[in-house]
Amino acid sequence: MSASAREFTAGPDPYGATWNVRFLWLQNGISIRHADTIDCKFVVDDGSGPREMVLALPHPVLRQMHQRLGQPLSDAWCMKLAAAHLRHIAASGEDAEKTLITLSPEDLDRANKTLQ
Repeated sequence: MSASAREFTAGPDPYGATWNVRFLWLQNGISIRHADTIDCKFVVDDGSGPREMVLALPHPVLRQMHQRLGQPLSDAWCMKLAAAHLRHIAASGEDAEKTLITLSPEDLDRANKTLQ
């Protein structure tokens, strides 16, 4: 598995498919959805054609993690957290059918642990 958060493969998913994933953008969700999130958009192709997935990282939870861990709150960290959770989605099948996925505090903690 590539350590890159910009372009990587994930899986296999529960059906045996490997996902090809490409990062598109990171944006403050307040500007596009009036949500206090950092949104990371990816294009995912599991062999059935490309589709878009947006992972929404709640800003208040990110701030708490940043303060607790001493981790700089940066675009790179957010992108890596989102990519780590997308790898989890591919492997578990959890939320795989969704286009917009808002991560819980537990999701963010799990993703952060995989980065260390």
